[in-house]
Amino acid sequence: MNAPPLVSMLVSVLGGGAAALFVATLGIVGPTRVRDAYGTFRERARDASKYLGLLVVVLLVNKLARDVGPEVSWLLGWNVTGLIYAVEGNFVMHVQSLATPTLTAVLSAIYLSGYVFLLTFPFVAYFVATDRRPLKLTAVAYAVNYGIGLCCYILFISYGPRNLLPGQVESLLYVTYPQTQILTRQVNVNTNVFPSLHTSLSVSAALVAVRTYGEYPVWALVAPILASAVAFSTMYLGIHWALDVVAGALLGVASVEIADSVVDARTDETSST
Repeated sequence: MNAPPLVSMLVSVLGGGAAALFVATLGIVGPTRVRDAYGTFRERARDASKYLGLLVVVLLVNKLARDVGPEVSWLLGWNVTGLIYAVEGNFVMHVQSLATPTLTAVLSAIYLSGYVFLLTFPFVAYFVATDRRPLKLTAVAYAVNYGIGLCCYILFISYGPRNLLPGQVESLLYVTYPQTQILTRQVNVNTNVFPSLHTSLSVSAALVAVRTYGEYPVWALVAPILASAVAFSTMYLGIHWALDVVAGALLGVASVEIADSVVDARTDETSST
């Protein structure tokens, strides 16, 4: 019996991310580090539980709010699509002039599975790391990204270049792999493109990765490259404008800064009790 299309897509996308996660866990984290941390798993989970719990709560709120968010957006009526196009013009069309079947296949895989890997690997790596701060920082930074991103999606109506300029900007992901729409429709709507959360979350993951150079030097090099590729793929595939990507990068940086303050404040509070 054939699996439903959504399940088939989830298996394909998550399978790619899981395969990369497995290889990276073996190659970057290493069995020795996992084995050494094994006896402290429960204590590590308890130590990070409030930060991870915050992320879970924000994700649940995000999921619920996205069901009613578009209706609120249309009531407010702040459509910034024309303004974005007026500022950057045909930049995405120039990006798509680079298109080849091979590049489309590679960037589609990065946009889907590479993004999943980039966002999930830090939780594995930092959970067993000597320094426990990056795990807390990542959880809070992701929560801030989703929280601010959701507010922007409710406030602003913004269509992507493939929607505003059909025939000029190709929807390369959906034209080449139409089944991917089954998955993306489950997590977003086409009026939610400003800012690019693919970019903001990737930038946050890369920034935290750079800070862990001493423990994970390979990851500190891989993460920024992968984050850059994810950001580029959003424009190449016709999903986001360049301004979405710029705003996403700024949000990613700001989220890490805010997360720094939250973790510091929580650490000081714990130390004083």
